[in-house]
Amino acid sequence: MRLLYVEDEEDIRTATARRLTAEGHSVDTCADGQQAWDYLAVTSYDAVILDLMLPKLDGLTLLRRLRASGNATPVLLLTARDAVEDRVAGLDAGADDYLVKPFELEVLYSRIC
Repeated sequence: MRLLYVEDEEDIRTATARRLTAEGHSVDTCADGQQAWDYLAVTSYDAVILDLMLPKLDGLTLLRRLRASGNATPVLLLTARDAVEDRVAGLDAGADDYLVKPFELEVLYSRIC
């Protein structure tokens, strides 16, 4: 599975990408929303793992742009925002799933596979 993982916290991004790669996935990573938008413009992914609180272009705006462009790639929001309103906003914007940090890697893996 080819994944795009968008996370601005380097330690989390590196550890999670390493685990997903060890599970046999191809993982591209981005540290900000604008970079992710650029990657999505030129590469097809099987799924996107997207943080909400990102520099340059926040995750919710990125998700809305993605859906408005007709891109239906599955998106899992992975964020520290745990309020019901945040979950509803993310799902209403077009996310396919929502997982709150901190998270267990096994749960993330089961959600994307």
